[in-house]
Amino acid sequence: MTIFCSHCHRPLQAEMSCLPRRGKQAPSASKPFRSTKSASKARRDQINAELQALRSLLPISAREKERLSYLHTMALVCLRLRGAQLFPPDSAPPVGPALGAELLSLLPGFLLVLLANGKLVYISENVAQVLGLSMVELLAQGDTVFDILDGRAHEDARKKLLLAQEEPGREVTFVSEMRTSKAFRLQHGGNQAVAVHGRFTALCWPASPSTAAFLALCTPVVWLPADNNAGSQDNLFQSTHVLDMTFIDVTESVTYHLGYCREELIGQSWYSLLHPEDADLAAAQHRAVGESLGAGAAAGTAVLRVLRRDRTWAWLCVSARRDGGGHAITCTSHCLREEEAAYLRARQHRPAPRTTAPP
Repeated sequence: MTIFCSHCHRPLQAEMSCLPRRGKQAPSASKPFRSTKSASKARRDQINAELQALRSLLPISAREKERLSYLHTMALVCLRLRGAQLFPPDSAPPVGPALGAELLSLLPGFLLVLLANGKLVYISENVAQVLGLSMVELLAQGDTVFDILDGRAHEDARKKLLLAQEEPGREVTFVSEMRTSKAFRLQHGGNQAVAVHGRFTALCWPASPSTAAFLALCTPVVWLPADNNAGSQDNLFQSTHVLDMTFIDVTESVTYHLGYCREELIGQSWYSLLHPEDADLAAAQHRAVGESLGAGAAAGTAVLRVLRRDRTWAWLCVSARRDGGGHAITCTSHCLREEEAAYLRARQHRPAPRTTAPP
């Protein structure tokens, strides 16, 4: 019995080529067969050439360009495109990325601009002073703020960004450790804790949801006494006490931070200003100062609440040491936001990381 082909009506054994073969497409005049290997190589070469062209257009140093991978190049290009949407050349936004080095050097931290979904739009160049990484190196971690934050802070950061987005103009703060250079971690024993304080604002006019971004100032959370000589001194004041913690001197800047005149505090006890719940913590630090050997010996750091003149509470990070030949106590107090104080108190109770002996 002869089986005929339904396509050409010839015997099946005589003509098998008329059947379409699975997985292959018949050639045509418009699509001739090409080598898959050579075609893939041609496409790769074309993509590489375009990426090299994009990399050459980035406004960064030649040394940084040489270190960029193709994926990193695309991340930087996306960052610039997002910035161009919010900072078009023909607009005059309230705050733009073209900030001089002189102005940036006056800031206590670096500037950060985010979209509502956390995508990075702008990082000021002075970020290297805080994290030890340049803007280009930091972006190698990822193109969202969550890529550069400690994983434990992701949920809190998302909640605060959502809150700020729902109430435009409302300022929010969250604290997290940010990724740093290896040299920074070796010197300081870990990543840098940073307080991100900002709000959503319209950066282009007319204002619209698509032109709004989260503009924030990121300041390092100072942990005295190790950081006593670093960063801005604007949030500091110093006081001198006799051994029972009675004020005998205080810097004039205390008026700005606590509202008291210098003369009002001299002769008062430090304990009269403390929050009742923090008295035991302050007393423990006081005993440690009394037991310290010699003048100038630091006695640890405490995060305390102190009463302002307007009857509100101020959070302070206080470092104390014996001074004046051991007959006086000098306190260096760094003013904190509530979120910074919560972070530092949690850090005080965090178990120390395990260390292993070198081989």
